[in-house]
Order: sequence, then C-alpha cells, then structure tokens
Amino acid sequence: MNDTPEITRDIDLAPFIDHTLLAPAASEDHIRQLCDQADTYRFAAVCVYPTYVPLAVELLHSKQPKVCTVIGFPSGATTSKTKLYEAQEAAENGAVELDVVINLGWLKMGETNRLHKEIATIVELTGQSVKAILETTILTPAEKRLAAEVCLDAGVRFLKTSTGWQGGATVEDVKLLRQVAGDRIGIKASGGIRTPDQAFALLDAGANRLGTSRGPEIIQLQAEANQDS
Repeated sequence: MNDTPEITRDIDLAPFIDHTLLAPAASEDHIRQLCDQADTYRFAAVCVYPTYVPLAVELLHSKQPKVCTVIGFPSGATTSKTKLYEAQEAAENGAVELDVVINLGWLKMGETNRLHKEIATIVELTGQSVKAILETTILTPAEKRLAAEVCLDAGVRFLKTSTGWQGGATVEDVKLLRQVAGDRIGIKASGGIRTPDQAFALLDAGANRLGTSRGPEIIQLQAEANQDS
C-alpha cells in the first residue's frame, strides 16, 4: 500500500494532495471552485462535508480526482449508529473515500474493542476506502501506536494524522504511523500544510496523501521554485 515513489524535489506534488474545504460556511460556489481547481491541477481527491458530496460527485464525474468526505467530524464523539448512517449515506451519494474520526474518549479509556467494532463495521458495510483520523496532536506516543494498531486491524486503508482542528501533521507523527503500518496501508498527513517544503518533509517521512486547503498555492510555489533553480 505504501506505493509512494522515491521523493525528489522535482516530483509533482499534485497527485498526493486531497484538496480540502471543511469551512463551516462553505457554499456551493466554493465547492464548484474547489472541484474546478482539483480537476485543473489533477489532485488525488477533494475532501468536502457530506452535504456537498452529491455536488462534488456531479462536478467530478469521469474526472480524475476522487470524492472524499468526513464522518463524525471533527470530534469523533457521535454514536456508532450515527457514524455508520452518515458513512453509508455518503457512500450511496458517491463518496469513495471516508475520513472517519475515531472515538478518542474510547481510546483514552482503553475501550479498544468498541473502537475496533465501530471502524470495522463502517469498513465492512460501506465497502469504501476508510481513512481513520487519529488526532495525533492530543495523543501520547503509546496512544498513537495503539490507535494505529486497532484501526489497521479494523481494515482501514489509511491512517490520517489530524482533523486540523486540534493542530496539524508533524514529521514525527508520520514516521511513527509509518513504523506501525509498514507497507500495508497508506498514511495521510493533514493539517497545517502550506508550503512545498512541508509537503516534501511529510512525504519523506512516509506519507502518501496530504490533506490541505492550500493545494493550488503549494503547486504554484513549487513551480516558482523549480523555475528559479
């Protein structure tokens, strides 16, 4: 699953980027712009709230970027039935990637069986690619490892560092998650990624997806840097 090519500073960053818009006041016009940019730059995916999945699917029909949405976002504290319904509805509406926030309270209480069951059920009953959002910035190293192991066993396709609401991705956390996951699944670094240097550092650490709302700016900065070199 860790099919990241050798990272050099002239590699195109666009195929690694999930172009993200999770502002609470985002409008249809914002989503249209997001999808147009994703198509223009050939980003890996757009990541939008569930309410905008049908529009994003319509706009990106037969185009390269995938449609991703968030489940239980941003706290992860909704009930398992609510998360499952939200995930199934999103899949029925055309989302092919589901970024699911884990229940952090359960993790910290050691309720790993409940955590595993919730994520495994979503994986099994939606049939879509699930990225488990661990919110690494508020976990201890031991909790990060435990969360990663539980979600890996539950069948997720990616471990995702953060929602971005509690802080962003770090090189250290990506390295830790890659160490746990090995080559079995992907790692999505998300939150606070604004420059090509940050993007490359996270890819070097083992990420193969980057969640950011700054995708076009990052690509433009990279193009300018390549011209100057």
